[in-house]
Amino acid sequence: MIEFNLKKNKKVYFSSDNHLGAPNHKDSLVREKFFVSWLNKIKSDAQVIFLLGDLFDFWFEYHYTVPKGFTRVLGKLSELCDSGIKIYFFTGNHDYWMKDYFKKEIGITVIKKPTEFKINNKLFFIGHGDGLGPGDLKYKFLKRIFRNPFFIFLFRINYSWFGIPLGNFLSRNNKRLSGITEKFISKEKEMIYHFCKKKLKSSYYDFFIFGHRHLPLKIDLGNNSTYYNSGDWINHYTFIVFNGNNCEIKYFKVKS
Repeated sequence: MIEFNLKKNKKVYFSSDNHLGAPNHKDSLVREKFFVSWLNKIKSDAQVIFLLGDLFDFWFEYHYTVPKGFTRVLGKLSELCDSGIKIYFFTGNHDYWMKDYFKKEIGITVIKKPTEFKINNKLFFIGHGDGLGPGDLKYKFLKRIFRNPFFIFLFRINYSWFGIPLGNFLSRNNKRLSGITEKFISKEKEMIYHFCKKKLKSSYYDFFIFGHRHLPLKIDLGNNSTYYNSGDWINHYTFIVFNGNNCEIKYFKVKS
């Protein structure tokens, strides 16, 4: 478990699912600029920022190569880290294949599985959210393959001019296979909800915070425990803020 307390007038922010690079460079750049504007807005009171995965639609680190582009967001994240803001990056199903570039070049802590945090005596369980809960067996099978160290090794020894286009192609199929339906039907249809309820049987958490779902969600789990989903930066432009006592979903107003 990772523990920290908030300083006076400081907050924690959660964001996920930007999918930068998709569907094309032009549209992605517009959304990247919106996200950088949001980072500029929160930097005055942010103590910690959690990026909950799928910042990129595809990201893969070769030994000496990373995907080109994204200079605005990478530069802004570097600036925030240099200013003393702590940033945690939870890898998603589209950018799981991170190595040490973000840690060495930017100072971001990369985490590859859901993790417990204790913030101001509140217990959090935080992650990206893909593959959690019942069902979705086809995606879970493919997830085991894509995250297998041998598969990653085979992909990394390919030339980047071949691997990156192939990765972008697989990423588009990943969307279709990951079981995301951008519509809320009921909490009983939400796989992460069932995961949270099961997790509560063995450990208590005040807040479960996930991404992946592409919908801003707040679902009561009973016994003063709540599941929040941060939404996305494609359709909703939402994020979660923790003020030391409570969490709240907020919307970033983008310029049309």
